[in-house]
Amino acid sequence: MTTEPDNPKPKTTATATGTGAATGAAAAATPEPSTPESPTSGTAPDAGPPQSDAGMAGSGPAAGSGPAAVGGPVVEKGAGGEAEPPPVVLVVEPLLPQRLRRPSDALRFLATLLLLTGVVLLGLIAKQTLNGIEADVEVGTARAPGPLILAAAFVGGGAVLIIPVAFAVERVFHRDGLRVAEGLIAAIMAVLVSFGLGEWLVAAGPEDLRQLLTGDRTGVEPLNTLLTSVVAYITAVRIARRPTWRALMWVAIALDVFALFTGAAATALGVVASILVGLGIGFGTLYAIGSPNTRPPGSAMIASLRRLNFTPVKARRIEDDLQGSRRYAVGLADGRRVDVTLLDRDRQVSGLLYRLWRRMLLTSETRRRAIRSLRAELEREALMAYAAQAAGVSTPRLLGTSEVGTEAALLAYEHLETRALEDLPDDEITDEVLNEIWQQVSLLQAQRLAHRRLAGESIHLDAAGHVVLLDARSGEIAAGDLLLLLDIAQLLTCLALRVGAERSVRAAAAVLGPDALAGALPLLQRIALTRETRAALRHHKNLLSAIREQIVELKPRAEVAEVRLERWRPRTLVTIIGSALAAYILLSQLTRVNFVQVVTTAEWAWTGLALAASGISYVAAALMLKGFVPESLPLGRTVLVQFAGSFVKLVAPAAVSGVAINTRYLQKRGIPSGPAVASVGASQLIGLIFHISLLLFFAYVTGSTAAPSFTPSRGLLIALLAVAVSVLIVLSVPPLRRMITTRLRSLFSGVMPRLLDVLQSPRKIIEGSIGTLMLTLAFIVCLDACVRAFGGELDFAVVAVVFLAANAIGSAAPTPGGLGAVETSLSIGLTLSGLPSEVATSAVLLYRLLTFWLPVLPGWAAFTYLQRHEAI
Repeated sequence: MTTEPDNPKPKTTATATGTGAATGAAAAATPEPSTPESPTSGTAPDAGPPQSDAGMAGSGPAAGSGPAAVGGPVVEKGAGGEAEPPPVVLVVEPLLPQRLRRPSDALRFLATLLLLTGVVLLGLIAKQTLNGIEADVEVGTARAPGPLILAAAFVGGGAVLIIPVAFAVERVFHRDGLRVAEGLIAAIMAVLVSFGLGEWLVAAGPEDLRQLLTGDRTGVEPLNTLLTSVVAYITAVRIARRPTWRALMWVAIALDVFALFTGAAATALGVVASILVGLGIGFGTLYAIGSPNTRPPGSAMIASLRRLNFTPVKARRIEDDLQGSRRYAVGLADGRRVDVTLLDRDRQVSGLLYRLWRRMLLTSETRRRAIRSLRAELEREALMAYAAQAAGVSTPRLLGTSEVGTEAALLAYEHLETRALEDLPDDEITDEVLNEIWQQVSLLQAQRLAHRRLAGESIHLDAAGHVVLLDARSGEIAAGDLLLLLDIAQLLTCLALRVGAERSVRAAAAVLGPDALAGALPLLQRIALTRETRAALRHHKNLLSAIREQIVELKPRAEVAEVRLERWRPRTLVTIIGSALAAYILLSQLTRVNFVQVVTTAEWAWTGLALAASGISYVAAALMLKGFVPESLPLGRTVLVQFAGSFVKLVAPAAVSGVAINTRYLQKRGIPSGPAVASVGASQLIGLIFHISLLLFFAYVTGSTAAPSFTPSRGLLIALLAVAVSVLIVLSVPPLRRMITTRLRSLFSGVMPRLLDVLQSPRKIIEGSIGTLMLTLAFIVCLDACVRAFGGELDFAVVAVVFLAANAIGSAAPTPGGLGAVETSLSIGLTLSGLPSEVATSAVLLYRLLTFWLPVLPGWAAFTYLQRHEAI
């Protein structure tokens, strides 16, 4: 273990262990400075009374050795046959806080909020179903016998108040009044929150939510104040740890809920929401105030070491390990020193959110195991330590393990004087050191042991300059090939950060061979590395590519299979969430529309015109693409590609699907990847310029139609000023400015040369411009015809502005085809322009039917045909 400096914190508590008359005298004693303990790497012979190291107090068998005395289990016999107390041991450690904010309370609070949000959203989506359940509950409870209803109301209403009071009295008699005070704080907060939310929901809240929580009945609270406060109270006083009290309390709550249903004083969603709000406030109060610190002090650790037949004489706390576990340096009577790691139960959920994220993000073979119990964590680390020792790996020897009461466990390792690799100067990381590091890893690999954390803080050098591996707690025994290769990829990257890609790869190849490195080649991904290594790679963005190049030079013909470590990318999660919101918005719109009425009331002449305009848009898109590709493209097949793009929109955002399928089409036509991407980018760039120009033009026309002179409207000027201010704000932020300049640089480096090739052909310029203009006008005509099909009357310029604005929003939305975003934007825009909401909704649905849903079937046919003929 590493040698740490004395704890610099000024406030420390020195806890001595011993019994008998030593208590009073030890309380006033002050340890004297002493000389450092000589480092050892094994068992030293007895050398009399040991010398205490820096910051570690001396020891003695009688009074005057420490400021406090605590009894120990080891008892020796004196000369007269009487039992003598064990030696007093001074433990120098910072004052342990009396209260702790437990991560588990914060996680329960967040989980309760997520569950509450999910329940409310599910209730809003399945409103009809919930209303049916509500009616069934009312009918069922109304059929209960009258005496039962009366008894439930009397017993439940009284018990929900009597039981918390009785529990509070019991806790006060046991001198645990602070817990009762925490419960009262939570109850008061619950009353305020439930009352405030209830008043807001009744006065200005969403109508659908208010109806679900109150049933549109007067006198019904959206959140039952009594139920919310009681649940918050029993959560904050941790009544769940007392099975009898917990059972009585929840029976009383069930009776009270039954009485509320029979009296039509609550709804099903209101009861569930009240309980969840109470739980959330209770857990939030526990985390905000903190819980009593149950972590055992250093004296308990000393007592556990004695049960392992160690004879500690001095101890001090050193720096915590990477997982936040406490560590102690303990001196023994025989002159040795052991390093003790203390696993606290309340630290088991530390980092849970990050681990859950990694579990969802990574495949099952690469993710770390879920939360384990304290004993499972202890057994896992001990098993990995013993397996590493058996494999001959240079690692601190595990000397013993033990539980420390019910809230902690310890592991005692032999002490080695070492320095971490990350603390070494560059000139000390020689080729011999690199070679020995890889030799140690090869020993692990030979026994199928995965370290899982080969980083600078886990690789150490001892006093003789030999490599020592630490922190194998996260390791795996009987590891699969993937985990072993992940270790190689992690160590390659870690060492390359210090010595460069070339030296790192050369040292690994000298020990493991080129084949092993070639196997790790596909695992050189940021997602596969530790969090600290990923953070360091932000300053060395090209390092992974350099490592890959070095491996390819060693093994140029290696067959590398692609390995996907991620279940899905974060962008996919955004798409899923966006699609869910879009589906909710779309379903809420569809429930207000009679589809039969939409189809039968639409004027067929205008509907036919809208359908024709929708069809023309595919020809226009083909002309647009042809115009910005210097090579010749057949019109018919290019039109089929645009139809195929309408099918791809079902699974990809609108801004991505068209670009992807057009690029693929050009590549299949024999155009290299770079020019193909540049051509599609050029068409998109010109399309964006046309889009903005048309938006400004139609907005200009719309604002000037009612004015005697052709002047822009006030709204247009405000919009332009807002855009200008937004651009200035974005450019004033350095990270955003760098991102924009980087993208513009890549755009001009690839797209602009392609545009210059197109500009040399007037026919191509005309073709591309006509296609771009036709594409936008076709969609505007389609939307205008859909509005007129239902008797709506809007100026064509107004319809154009609405479409262009909504299309921009839909292109930026992460949902497939802009689903939800386009419908909402078009409906709001048409309604604000003066169209009745019913007509606007019907027109938008018809427009999306013609431009999004109807082309799906021919798009699928075109996609299948083009794939069969290897055109995409």
